[in-house]
Amino acid sequence: MAMERTAVNPWTWSAELGYHQGEIVSGHARTLYCSGQTAMSGDGKPQHDGDMAAQLALTLDNLEAVLGEAGMSLADLVRLNVYTTDVDLLFQHYGVLASRLGAAGVAPATTMLGVTRLAIPTLMVELEGTAVA
Repeated sequence: MAMERTAVNPWTWSAELGYHQGEIVSGHARTLYCSGQTAMSGDGKPQHDGDMAAQLALTLDNLEAVLGEAGMSLADLVRLNVYTTDVDLLFQHYGVLASRLGAAGVAPATTMLGVTRLAIPTLMVELEGTAVA
């Protein structure tokens, strides 16, 4: 079976910036490569300046929206990359992430990286996932 790619975009603003929120790659299995999700509103505006817990929760909501648009859920995550501008602060709120993953019954391979900044300076956390269904 030939590989087929399908863009996944629950919102249109990212396509205007030159990227999709996710890509479904079909073949032997369906694989979704999600762009990094952050605490952005549906119209592409950053939210919750200075509030790591709220940013992390909205970032997870946005990751779930991309997964849902592809007919997947957090339970299908096989890889999760976490980027943060403040590792210590993120660990204080890591329960937000851990509880959502735990509720989904998943523990994906995960990497966490501390970075100088994200694409939008007020954002503090970004999640990038790969899901297979």
